[in-house]
Amino acid sequence: MSVNIENYNLNNVVDYHYGRFPPSDLNLSHLIEPLTRAQDAISRYDQMLLSLPNSELLLAPLRQNEAVISSRMEGTISTVDEVMIYEAENEDDGTSRLARDDVVEVALYSAVLRRAQTAVAEGEPINEGLIKNAHRMLLSFGRGASKSPGQYKVEQNYVGDDRRKIIYFKPISPIQLQPAMHDLLKFIQTSPMLPFFKVAIAHVEFEALHPFNDGNGRIGRLLITLLLWKFGLIHKPHFYVSAFFETHKEEYIELMRAVSRDDDWTSWTAFFLNAIAEQAASNLRTAKRITALYDEMKEPFREMSGSKWHIAAQDSIFENPVFKNSQLIKRSGMPKHVATRITKLLHEGGLLRELRPASGRRGALYMFEPLMEIVRA
Repeated sequence: MSVNIENYNLNNVVDYHYGRFPPSDLNLSHLIEPLTRAQDAISRYDQMLLSLPNSELLLAPLRQNEAVISSRMEGTISTVDEVMIYEAENEDDGTSRLARDDVVEVALYSAVLRRAQTAVAEGEPINEGLIKNAHRMLLSFGRGASKSPGQYKVEQNYVGDDRRKIIYFKPISPIQLQPAMHDLLKFIQTSPMLPFFKVAIAHVEFEALHPFNDGNGRIGRLLITLLLWKFGLIHKPHFYVSAFFETHKEEYIELMRAVSRDDDWTSWTAFFLNAIAEQAASNLRTAKRITALYDEMKEPFREMSGSKWHIAAQDSIFENPVFKNSQLIKRSGMPKHVATRITKLLHEGGLLRELRPASGRRGALYMFEPLMEIVRA
C-alpha cells in the first residue's frame, strides 16, 4: 500500500533484507522432517490428479475458490457463489452486468490463474513478462485500475494494517527493485537448491520485494502454483495453498518479517513446507469428494436425461456448476433442443437449482448444488 506514513505506527516496522538474498545457507536438520511430509503429501495428491481422466474438468471449481480465498487475504470479500454467478452471467455477450467491485476483482483473479497456467503449459517461461501481464490483467478493472497495472512501483510502498494504522514491513526501494527482480528470476531459473526450498524462498522474496502498487499477495501466491508445476513437483497446475495461509495469517506474516529482521530463512521454509503438506492433504480430501460425486452422479445423469448426451452434459456441468443453456450447448457440443430438455429434466429431478428464470432474451441460470456444497466447504 502507498500511504502517508506519518499517520501510521512505525514502532515495529521491519526493513527489507538488502544484500542477503539468496540465503547463504539453510539449517537442513530443521527441514528434513517438514520436507519429507511435504514430499509425501503432495506426491499422494499428485498421483490422484494423474489418475483422473480430466483433472481440469473435475477441479476447475477449486480455482474459483482459490481466487476467493487469496483475494480475501487482501481485503477483497466475495463468495465463490457470487464469482461463479458473475462469470456465468457475463460469459456469452461480452458485456459486464452490474456486480460488486469485490466480485469483479475476484473473477479477474480467477481469469488470471487460468491465463497464466495456459501460458506456462504452452511453454512461456516464468519471467517478468508473464508476471507483469498477470498483474496487468488482475488490476484491469475497479479499484486496481488506478494503481499502475502491469508496471513496477515508482514510489516506496509498505505492508501493514490500514484499519489499525500499523506498518510492519517496508519492502525494497523502487530504485533497487529492477536488479532485485532480475536476481529473483535468475535464482528461480538457475539455483541448484532443492525445488521445494526454491519455491519457498522465491515466494518470500517476491513478497518482500512487493514490486507492484497493489496485488502483490495474489500474484505471489499464483507463482507458488506455477513454480510447483514448473519444477515438476506436481504434474498438473491444480494446487492452491491460500487457505492454509489465511488460517495461519499472523504466523505467515511474522515469519516473513523474521526473514528480513533476523535472517531466519529456515523457519520460514519450514512453515512453507508444513503449509504444502497440510494443504495437499486438504486438497486431496476435496478432490476425492469431487471425484466420488462425479462417479455417484453418472447414473442419475443418465437416467434423468434419457439421452446419449448425458456424459457431455455431466462433464460440462462439473467444470462449470453455474451456467446457462447457451453455455452448456457451446461447451458440450449438444444440440440446443437437447440441452434445453436435459436442464429441464435435471431441474425437475432436483439436481439443478434455478437461480434466475429465463427473461426475454436472457436464458435461465442454473446451479449444480451438490458440487457447490463441496467447493464452498
